[in-house]
Parts: sequence; structure tokens; C-alpha cells
Amino acid sequence: MIVGGGLKRWQQAAVAVGSAVGALLDPRRADLIAALGETTGKPAFEKVLQRMQSSPEGRGVLLERPRVISANVGHAWDLPENTFGAAYARFMGSRNFSPDDRPPVRFMDTDELAYVAMRAREVHDFWHTLFGLPTNLIGESALKVIEFEQMYLPMCLLSVIGGTARFSEKQRKLFYQHYFPWAIRAGVQCTDLMCVYYERHFHEDLEDVRRKLGIVPVPPVP
Repeated sequence: MIVGGGLKRWQQAAVAVGSAVGALLDPRRADLIAALGETTGKPAFEKVLQRMQSSPEGRGVLLERPRVISANVGHAWDLPENTFGAAYARFMGSRNFSPDDRPPVRFMDTDELAYVAMRAREVHDFWHTLFGLPTNLIGESALKVIEFEQMYLPMCLLSVIGGTARFSEKQRKLFYQHYFPWAIRAGVQCTDLMCVYYERHFHEDLEDVRRKLGIVPVPPVP
């Protein structure tokens, strides 16, 4: 899973700066955002790895290393409508998203850290589904707040700063009055989401999964 791991510090800094500039200029560049997350996030990923190793369910994820790819999650499209798996399938299908579109991990030093970085990337759409967040700029910025609280990745904070800088005045008011306060609370009160083996919960009722994980979905905009 490691491609180009073991970069020297100055090389990592150069990649991080270049990725940060590119991502701010074009937030749609998933490859640049991913590179920024990897080159600035190693200490955070190491702590996530430690937490996963201390959790029974997290250890199961590390042992089996499930990948969120079409071959592994395609059965979600056949699950009953009320299930978490079916909700994930609706989320992906309604946006014409594919779980195979995530860029590979390139800048981690070990296979284990590379897997944690890839897992963080691949569960992103599970979190969208569970928190009920849209994929527009406001929804992505709100989810990045939650991701920062869950993993303390610098990239998440930078993404929020970059995203909110692009808001219109109306969007900025909506984000800081509605989405931001909710995201701060939601990210703190839920369980450690990187320690969840989501695929094992596909067949469960969506609301039951939310309750089990302490997740409060985003309330409707008043």
C-alpha cells in the first residue's frame, strides 16, 4: 500500500506546501487534499492507530483490513431500505459516486499507517451517510470539523479554513449559525468513529446504528 513512503522531512514539507496551495486553489483536487493529509498528518494517524489497537472492534479492522471498494460493499444496494447499508447505497447512487474513486496512499512510512490513512479516507462517505450531511461546500466543511475532532488531522482544519473562505455571505452565516455549532457537539459526543467496523453494521437499522455510535444527524435548516 505504500507508494513513495519514507520521504525526507524537507521533501514532505515541499509536498505539503505544494498540496496546500493547490488544494486551496482547487478544492476539488482530491489527490492534493489526500497528499496534504498524509504529509501533515503522520502524528495524528499514529494516535488513531494506537486507539484502534486498544479497541476490540478497531483491532478487528486492523486485522482484516477491509477495503471500501465496489467488490466489497456492492451488496449494500440489495439490503432492506431501513438499513445503514441501504442508506449508504442511496447516498452513493444518488450522487453517482463510486467507492473506487479514492486516491491511493502515497506518503506513509509503514503499511499499518498507510492502511489507517486509507481507512480514514474510505469511511468518509459512511460518515456523510450517518451524519446526514450533503456533499456541497457547507456539508463537506461541517464534516471536516467532525473529522478534525475525531482525528486531529491538520488537513481537516485547513480544509475548513479554505472552504469557509469560499463561502458567500449567506453561506457563511448559515454555516456558523447552524452547521458549525452542531458539528462541534456532534464530533465530541459520538464514539471513536475510526474504531468502528462499519461493514459489519450494514444490515442493521440506520437509526439503531446512529444510537449505538452516539451520532446525532444534522438537524434541518430552520
